[in-house]
Amino acid sequence: MRHPILLALPLALCACSTTGDGYPSLLPRPIESRDEGEVERPDPVATPDAALDSRITEQVAAAEKIATRFRSLAMETESKVAVARGVPPGSDSWIAAQVALADLNRARGELVEIVTSLEETAAERLRAGTAPYPALDSALASLSRTAAEQAEKVRALEDALSS
Repeated sequence: MRHPILLALPLALCACSTTGDGYPSLLPRPIESRDEGEVERPDPVATPDAALDSRITEQVAAAEKIATRFRSLAMETESKVAVARGVPPGSDSWIAAQVALADLNRARGELVEIVTSLEETAAERLRAGTAPYPALDSALASLSRTAAEQAEKVRALEDALSS
């Protein structure tokens, strides 16, 4: 019984022996020679989309009409606010100024709806993984600036009426 164990011991020790010179190679391993730099991907190019171009053109034209109407309403509202400044709330001139401000806000809201619609289109394109569309981005930037200017104008008129 003792002899089979002694025979198994040399076999087990043979499994631990190595071949070669006994030292690891100092040459670069394959994983060390690969490029760790950022993968360069070409910028995606948006393909022309006639339907989207048409929609953008229509919405920009509608926004320009709204902006023109807003400027006209803003001049009327300024004059009504100037008349209502300093009068007690509830007077005829104060109510006329409030109604004019409401009309001005309604016109501004129409422009904001167009901006929101274009932003939703841009978000859909982003979710779909398509390239940014320059005409859409340009229209959004322009109309967003106009909407911000209109909001500032309304805020200034409301402040003038309340003071």
